[in-house]
Amino acid sequence: MKVTQFPNRILKVNGDNYLYFGGTAYLGLPPNKKFQKILFKNIARWGTAYGSSRNANIQLTAYEKGERFLAQYIQAEAALTVSSGMLAGQLVLKTLESQTDVFFHFPDTHVAISHKKSLPFFINNQLNPRLSDEKPEKITILTDAVNANAVTPVNFSVLKQIPAHKEITVVIDESHSLGILGNNGSGIFSMLHHPNIKRKISLASLGKAMGLSGGVIAADSSFISELKENDIFVSSAGMNPAFVKTIVDAKKLYFAQNKKLKQNLDYLDSKLISNINILFDKNYPVIYPRIENINSVLVSNKIIITHFKYTSDTDLNRIIITANHKKKDLDRIIKILNQY
Repeated sequence: MKVTQFPNRILKVNGDNYLYFGGTAYLGLPPNKKFQKILFKNIARWGTAYGSSRNANIQLTAYEKGERFLAQYIQAEAALTVSSGMLAGQLVLKTLESQTDVFFHFPDTHVAISHKKSLPFFINNQLNPRLSDEKPEKITILTDAVNANAVTPVNFSVLKQIPAHKEITVVIDESHSLGILGNNGSGIFSMLHHPNIKRKISLASLGKAMGLSGGVIAADSSFISELKENDIFVSSAGMNPAFVKTIVDAKKLYFAQNKKLKQNLDYLDSKLISNINILFDKNYPVIYPRIENINSVLVSNKIIITHFKYTSDTDLNRIIITANHKKKDLDRIIKILNQY
């Protein structure tokens, strides 16, 4: 299905209007006129791209201001922007390799933070025995904030089972939680506390809720300084400086859109009948309907959701709620889902 403009809450297909509940623009910012006005103003000042190394002799203040805001927003000591979430993940992993004895990964961790030598955190639904043996070592745990096919954050209480002689670094991919979960959408980085954790690192694609192509890494100042000296960072062009500056200039809009999103989720929670075949949590803007042929049913009612072949024999259906949806939009999809 090909479309000729950004898919907001309404999609025009073959001359007909469809409600759209797909994508990842959770805060509804890409088509937002106020957001675009801020972005256009910054493009006029900072241009459409900047191909120089961030470590070159010319330093653009757009990066400094945007990264300072992101650090405050995520509640980290420092933050660093890069051109994509994928690059953010690979840069973090490359930097941690010399500081880590063993990597472990939670189930369904995104490829952006996938390490070829990483071991599974769980084996047969139990803690990997390597995590609780007597050997003192530095371990790095890789996880998404919210796993695929889940609507609640990863449960970090399991870290309590790891003995104190294991020095823990936690890397969290917040691509689908930044802008959504936490205070004003600050993510879950600031909520992660455990005495065994020596270092925690947040990274995310900014192209989801935040509405801008790029990636961010947030951590302690020492680690961010290390990243800036990594060959990958030094040899890469930075995120578009106009985009970075737009992040700080649009902070009030981020907060306002996050509030609208939460209002939509509260309304949905008040009307949607609880159903074991409909995975939904009022704090998260994704619904997984495990209902046969639901995609076809919705299309016949002029509603389009995210639908693709997840494995060779499994279809994935994902309903995305955004800040731009109106109550009448939500009522239409609620009416259908409540029939099951």
